[in-house]
Amino acid sequence: MKVALLLLSALTASSAFVVPNANTRLPSNLFKSDKSDKSDEEEVASTMGAKSMSALTKDVKTIFTSEEIDKILPHRYPFALVDKVVEYKAGKSAVGIKTITKNEPQFNGHFPDRPIMPGVLQVEALAQLAGIICLQMEGAEPGAVFFFAGVDGVKWKKPVVPGDVLVMEVEIKKWRAKFGIAKATGRAYVDGELAVEVSEMTFALAK
Repeated sequence: MKVALLLLSALTASSAFVVPNANTRLPSNLFKSDKSDKSDEEEVASTMGAKSMSALTKDVKTIFTSEEIDKILPHRYPFALVDKVVEYKAGKSAVGIKTITKNEPQFNGHFPDRPIMPGVLQVEALAQLAGIICLQMEGAEPGAVFFFAGVDGVKWKKPVVPGDVLVMEVEIKKWRAKFGIAKATGRAYVDGELAVEVSEMTFALAK
C-alpha cells in the first residue's frame, strides 16, 4: 500500500514538469519579444523632421549671396559654380557652397546613367572661389577676367553627385599685384568627407 502511494505521488509531481509536444498551443504572449516595440521607439527617436534638420545650418551666415557674387565674378550660367560664400577673410581665405543638382547640363553626358560632377569642374569651382578673394584685392577689380596659369597636386577622393552639397575652402598663398599673379590652395568636402584637394592653383589677371 505504501509503495502504491509513493508511486502515485511521484507521477502527480512529475506531471507538473511535462514538456508540451508539438501540438500543444502556448499562450501567444508567453514568449512575446519587445524587440519590435523597441525598434519602433528607436525609429521615432532617430527621425529629425524637416524643421530640426534645417536648423542644423542656422548658424551658418551668408557673407556673399549669389547676386553679390555676380558683381565680383564674370562667370555666368552654366559656368557660375559658387552659389554663396559663408566665410570670408579679405585677401586671405573663403569658404563657399556649391549645391549639385541633376538639372546641370554636364550631367547629360557625364554620365547619362550615372551622373558625376566632372573633376575639372570641381577644380574650377575652387578657382572661382579664389577669384572672389583675388578680385577684391589691391591691384584687381571686381568683374575682371583671370586665367588659370597652372594647377598642381590635384587629388580626387570621392565622386560628387547630384544631391550633394560641395563645401569648398581656399587660401591665398601669394598675391603679386604688380603682375596680377596669385597662388592658392583649395579643398572641398561632401558630408564632412574630403572630395577633392589642390596643392597649388596659379592665376593670372587678363591684361
